[in-house]
Amino acid sequence: MRVPVELRHALRLINHGPTTIITAAAGARRNVMAVAWVMPLEFDPPRVVAVLSRDTLTRDLVEASGQLVVNLPTVAQLDLAYAVGKQSGHDIDKFTLHDIAVEPASRVAAPLISGCAGWLECRVHTEPDLQTRYDLFVLDVLAAWGDDRLFSGGQWHFPDAQSRTIHHVTAGVFFATGDRREIAR
Repeated sequence: MRVPVELRHALRLINHGPTTIITAAAGARRNVMAVAWVMPLEFDPPRVVAVLSRDTLTRDLVEASGQLVVNLPTVAQLDLAYAVGKQSGHDIDKFTLHDIAVEPASRVAAPLISGCAGWLECRVHTEPDLQTRYDLFVLDVLAAWGDDRLFSGGQWHFPDAQSRTIHHVTAGVFFATGDRREIAR
């Protein structure tokens, strides 16, 4: 079940560098795309950065709305992450094509993809030079959510292989998040 994550723990959702799926909406249009380059930037307030290529519909929608959702897919969603990263939303509705189930977000217009391990609802913290020069978007985290089977108490707990987050390497090659290890104290 999706449960709120305290904003002070929000960056722990992406601190391990997973591949993400970005959803965006503006007016009647929406789109979804995989993004490997999303990372934490600041703890307080919680901010992340994402690289959104200027030729994508998702970027157009983010620039129009100033909002997006960072979705954290699991191994079970590997094929979806690969497909939405390889296709352009300019000519097709990827939500319909891939029968993507969504839920409404609490603070932004973009939807949350059902079945993910976690979600960050974000607003663009406008930095025009970074956006233009590097395709880099600074994002304020407005709300954070985790699947309570996988993330609780500010920590990841992957009960099975299909629930782990994924990491894109190259050309359709991914790794799943590894086994948890703790330092003896």
